[in-house]
Amino acid sequence: MKKAAIVGATGFGGLGLIDILTRHPEIEIVFLSALDHGSRISAMFPHLEGICGLEVIPPEKIETDGIDIVFLSTPDQAGMKIARKFYDKKIPVIDFSGDFRFGSTDDYRVYAENKGMSAVHDSPDLLPASVYGLPEKYYDRIAGAGIIGNPGCFAMSMILGLLPVVEAGMISPGTVICDGKTGVSGAGINPGKANTYPARYDNTNTYKEGKHQHQVEVETVLNHFASKGEYKIMFVPQIVPMNRGILTTIYCDPASSCDTKNLIELYTGYYGKSPFIHVTDKSPSTAEVRGTNRCLISPRYDSRTGKILIVSVIDNLMKGQSGNAVQNANIRLGFDQEAGLDLNPFYP
Repeated sequence: MKKAAIVGATGFGGLGLIDILTRHPEIEIVFLSALDHGSRISAMFPHLEGICGLEVIPPEKIETDGIDIVFLSTPDQAGMKIARKFYDKKIPVIDFSGDFRFGSTDDYRVYAENKGMSAVHDSPDLLPASVYGLPEKYYDRIAGAGIIGNPGCFAMSMILGLLPVVEAGMISPGTVICDGKTGVSGAGINPGKANTYPARYDNTNTYKEGKHQHQVEVETVLNHFASKGEYKIMFVPQIVPMNRGILTTIYCDPASSCDTKNLIELYTGYYGKSPFIHVTDKSPSTAEVRGTNRCLISPRYDSRTGKILIVSVIDNLMKGQSGNAVQNANIRLGFDQEAGLDLNPFYP
């Protein structure tokens, strides 16, 4: 069994990792740490009684000896301060924040400014050693990476939805419009006043219109693989009153004549070796992926308007966070990428 440490174990990301890894056939959790430490994790979260009883310790007390991989389920600008401790010991790091999603300080600056943070990266020399944690595209690089930057949840949904048509040159360069709806858990375990139950019940709203931090991730990946021209993303995120899930609708102009059958064939072939990507000609829902590492994509051509519509659905806490992180860990440690992730959707 490989030994794992989780920093930030008491947030939704860390708890998601505990849920997956306590059932994983090849990975065992040996350290849990968080700022709110000093108790057993099952005392803090009673649903873990009989499942995981490790004590949550301060991050600085994690020992590097005997650890095979570390997950940093920490907020932005925390991972950049502690990743070196593990990287220098050649322990693979999987970071959940935006700290290591970019190979340059220029791209990171745009991300940080969109999020209203300092644009200064504390460990810029580690950025070239990091790999964007998108298994469907960077599998081989992830397998040898020292640091893996787990993608943002919205970015994951948009990138997976757009990659096939961008690479094939099937959509015209220019602006692509993306509309993303997310559950309240996307705001984290301490969501603030705007996401309390009274504020969210029977209410939905847009935010960070055209300036969401995940836009730079999407544009960076798409333009790297684009076969023609450059793409810009006009992204409008919305919070809807549900716990978990992301449904993204994407609107594009076709570069040449196409139909829904062509699109289905393109997507099915493109993701033929990607076990967690499912292509459908039906209208997808978040319930179909809830609690799984799946991404469900429905591409279609609307002959009346002459537009391509792509719907991409994920669970923001799974394929958008902990599930994808475990998929990356499996690849990095040499396991089957599906290990521990053979999960059925929660229903109802």
